[in-house]
Amino acid sequence: MNAPTPSVSLKDALSRACAEIESTIDALLPMVPGDESVLLDAMRYAALGGGKRLRGFLAVEVATLFGADREAALRVAASVELLHAYSLVHDDLPSMDDDDLRRGQPSTHKQFDEAIAILAGDALQTRAFEILVEPETSPNPAVRANLALALAQASGSAGMVGGQVIDIRGEGRALPLDQVRRLHALKTGALIRYAAESGAILADVDDERRAAIVAYGRDLGTAFQVADDVLDYTATAEELGKTAGKDEASGKSTYVSLLGIDGARAEARRLSDRAREALSSFGAQADALRALADYVVERRN
Repeated sequence: MNAPTPSVSLKDALSRACAEIESTIDALLPMVPGDESVLLDAMRYAALGGGKRLRGFLAVEVATLFGADREAALRVAASVELLHAYSLVHDDLPSMDDDDLRRGQPSTHKQFDEAIAILAGDALQTRAFEILVEPETSPNPAVRANLALALAQASGSAGMVGGQVIDIRGEGRALPLDQVRRLHALKTGALIRYAAESGAILADVDDERRAAIVAYGRDLGTAFQVADDVLDYTATAEELGKTAGKDEASGKSTYVSLLGIDGARAEARRLSDRAREALSSFGAQADALRALADYVVERRN
């Protein structure tokens, strides 16, 4: 049975945001002359021309919900997408997940070489933070500082990178469910949570509304990862745009290996429903975020 397609309104919102984020990234990564031009070429290769832009969409949609400037929100969205692109470039390296395919194209280290891919990832990460602290992102220096701090916390040793270490060290070991939950809360969930929270930070909303968005982002991020685990077992490489079955081949503990496919699907739905509940205090303006919570567990890639 095919998964339901997302509502037209969500499809339209995603399509518009994707186009705007792509244009913003393009402008924020201009080509330069000289020997370092290959670095910018690799950065643009990794960051442009593909992906769901889920994280960037979250930043824009939450910022819109709270009335923040859209151009500023697109800069924040571009920043989180550059950070995400860096993580994928490094994740695909032979010393990490060793994957030659990303978004249906050769991985950055295959298109260029390992040294350039590593440096491109490094430069994408630093550019992400540079964008956040530039005055064009917000006239309020405290907002800019809070955006950079929250991204650092979500992406560093207490967030995404910490989760990647647990993931690497867990290969070939039977991890218990609570450790798998922690692994994915750090490796995948933290950056998705930040993407949602960044829109609230940009709009400088009160603690209560920010906490509701954080709760939404946290459950959405975990639901996304559980659904990814299911897709790794059930989707083809053509559908995924990357190598299928990598987790099982690497002997990784996943939600599917611990709960089974049906159990993992049920867990993803439970988390999606809880993410929707976190938005109960918001009106119809949050409907796209509610629809997104359904979409992340119904997608095929």
